[in-house]
Amino acid sequence: MTVFKAYLKVLNKNKALVILYTVLLIFFASFNMKTNSVGTFVAEKPNVLIVNQDENRGITKSLIQYITQNSTIVRVKENDSSINDALFYRDVSYIIYLPHHFRNDFLSGKNPKIEVKSTGDYNASLASMMLERYLKVATTYREVEKDEASLVKMIEETLDHQVDIEMTSKLDSNQLMKARDFYNFSNYSLLAGCVFVICFIVASFKDENIRKRTMVSSLDMKKYNQQLLFANGLFALTLWFLYVLLSFILVGKSILDFHGLLFLFNSFVFMVVALTFGLLIGNLVQNKEAIGGIVNVVALGSSFLCGAFVPMEWLPDFVLKIAHIFPSYYYISNNHFISSLEYFELSWSFVMNIGMLLLFGVLFILITNIISKRK
Repeated sequence: MTVFKAYLKVLNKNKALVILYTVLLIFFASFNMKTNSVGTFVAEKPNVLIVNQDENRGITKSLIQYITQNSTIVRVKENDSSINDALFYRDVSYIIYLPHHFRNDFLSGKNPKIEVKSTGDYNASLASMMLERYLKVATTYREVEKDEASLVKMIEETLDHQVDIEMTSKLDSNQLMKARDFYNFSNYSLLAGCVFVICFIVASFKDENIRKRTMVSSLDMKKYNQQLLFANGLFALTLWFLYVLLSFILVGKSILDFHGLLFLFNSFVFMVVALTFGLLIGNLVQNKEAIGGIVNVVALGSSFLCGAFVPMEWLPDFVLKIAHIFPSYYYISNNHFISSLEYFELSWSFVMNIGMLLLFGVLFILITNIISKRK
């Protein structure tokens, strides 16, 4: 276990890098989970002010009751100054002016003009829709019913009908988005951590003095390579397990359901790819000073292009086409697929993405073996 012990000593000297990437993961993943969290829709009644200049009975009374039942009625002094102040300070979103003789004009077949004032926001639009709905229903029934009492009854019965809404999806979208954002950003942390640390350690073992001492020692080169590979694999596995624990802390117990298990499986496969890629770069590069630049190009570049930092749906099509050459694209695509999955099903796209990740891993291993043999 000489090689393994030496590996741990070198790793201990570079533990600050692992801590740095872990802190970055926690910070940015937490930030993304807060900014991209899915809100819950809550019905809100708009604040409405009704200035009634007509007699409060019949069709006029019915209209006021309908608006009152579906909004929050605000009362202010009925003068222009107080009304305008209420609108300006957003104490009221919508003001309805019912004109003189509104009831008589409407029943006689006219369409009396109702003046309104609005803040132009969502609540004002909702109040406007309520007013238009009442007037549309009332105008329709007015063509067939001339008795005011019967007309009001028909209008109110129609407007009382409510649509029952049943939620067919029981997915906790907010938790799934949190998990997706965390594992998307872990693309950068896993890739940067594996590539940087593995490359640095492999480069340390390739130091001329260490290499010569290894060659003249009694240690079998096959065992030497096996121990080095085992140590690198153990490091990558430990780093992945650390990020799994972080996801459990930040996302919650939902990471243990079938969605969470798919996230874990997908990230595990990507960890294997990151390990093989780190070994490849470690065999190509011997200059320790160049490793940092390579990590910035590979980890940061692929994370930006493949949707780790910016959601895929916001990226231009030509950027996504370029992203196909990176394994990160297939890893992040699977994360998006998992977050939209309502029930367990074996999807061809998911299997294909996993296959592409494994293909990248095999390709990196083959190239590493070719380089090692030539050296």
